[in-house]
Amino acid sequence: MESENSIVYGLEFQSRALTPVLAESEKLKFLLGTQSLKQMNNQIHLVEFNDEDSTLMPQLFHHMEGEIWKITSSPKDISKIAVCYNSIHNETTCAMKSHILKLPDKYDSNIIENLEVANKLEIASNDIKTTEFHPTNESRAISVTENKIVLWDLQDINSKCISEIQLENKNGLKYSMGKWNPHQNCNQFSALTETHLKTYDIRSGEIAWSIDSCHRIFLRDIDYNLNKQYHIATCGDDSFVKIWDYRQTTQPIFSRSDHTHWVWSVRFNPFHDQLILTASTDGRVLLSSAASVSSENVIEACLAEDNGELEAKQILSDGPLQWCEHEDSVYCAEWSPAEPWIFASLSHDGRLLITRVKKSLKYQIML
Repeated sequence: MESENSIVYGLEFQSRALTPVLAESEKLKFLLGTQSLKQMNNQIHLVEFNDEDSTLMPQLFHHMEGEIWKITSSPKDISKIAVCYNSIHNETTCAMKSHILKLPDKYDSNIIENLEVANKLEIASNDIKTTEFHPTNESRAISVTENKIVLWDLQDINSKCISEIQLENKNGLKYSMGKWNPHQNCNQFSALTETHLKTYDIRSGEIAWSIDSCHRIFLRDIDYNLNKQYHIATCGDDSFVKIWDYRQTTQPIFSRSDHTHWVWSVRFNPFHDQLILTASTDGRVLLSSAASVSSENVIEACLAEDNGELEAKQILSDGPLQWCEHEDSVYCAEWSPAEPWIFASLSHDGRLLITRVKKSLKYQIML
């Protein structure tokens, strides 16, 4: 079940930040950020993969502000990326900050440049978890700190705070990350607080819906199914991956534990939502099937051997289909928005794998 034809790209420093260039629909591009303890050494790598000849074309940029913990890319503007980074102040204290950078239209692969700051995000917090671009509005983004959600207007370089949603801190809970709901006219934003998921209506700041105790231990990541508007996937430190219908949240509609350690990332395939990609600190990236709850749940009629009667049979069974091994913990894995059969995964030792879905599996789904 090992992956076929994986391409390896190595970084000089440790890394745990990976994102596809979401607005790029033709070329396969991924962005990576390094975590060097020497602040001035950190870099952003833009890696383009040529599927025809299986070659990689990297371009490096300086990020001297500090070690990078999270990168996200704009789904509408190919040049915009948001970076959350740990910056050292006065050689004694650290603070998590965020800014939005602009990738150049043209660059020289022989020169390592500094990226232009497109938007400054001034937040009265030293612990920014993520900055997420609005799915459809180029001038909007949200930053998540440990105790509030900040909605930004990005029309000027000095971004303006439109509104804030404060976390009700009754039990010492803190936000750990968040993500836009691409459905519901993109008016909802989901935030994670330990084992709970809270989704807010950004127009009113009120909770639209929530799922309490999604996982027994820490909730690490979520992802929305682009093809089924009420389905959301979660993963956590209990090693489980779950899919919920958030109209009825008493129990998940899909639940599996195929990893042996914490699961840090979960992603629906944006085109074939029966395929789910997960990354774990067990060093493995799993490509699994959730066909039973997908929009592509194809059932065929088969003759039962015992009585000759017709019975329903699911063509693609639920569970692991393919995996790739890393030598260190894997904190992120991402699908390419330009090619539904290619995904990238990044381990903490700075090893990027770009992997193709097995041809046999691809043909099984397509045919």
